[in-house]
Amino acid sequence: MGRHKAIVLAITMLTVGMFDTRQADAQTFKTYRCADGTQFIAGFYDYDKRAFLQIDGEPVTLAKRLTLSGARYSGAGVTLRIGKSGATTVKHLKRPVTACTVVEKPPI
Repeated sequence: MGRHKAIVLAITMLTVGMFDTRQADAQTFKTYRCADGTQFIAGFYDYDKRAFLQIDGEPVTLAKRLTLSGARYSGAGVTLRIGKSGATTVKHLKRPVTACTVVEKPPI
């Protein structure tokens, strides 16, 4: 009887493993170009409240901060603000705040 249970358990585990395909985590990546010439990529994940930036060739993780409207992220000397209207500004490396826009990718 022990051998029969082991076989049933093994078959069950294999079946569950085959059909338990996890969906890819929802993610959003946006490329921004700013008025002062700065370009950066921002990554946002549904499961995480942080923003992940690639700015000046360096990866930076920004924590979400309290704000009255829109979203504000900051950390490591970088502050990213995204207003409810979509207006985006970034401040980094002791530079003044500058307006940024999303760079749209051309259709394939």
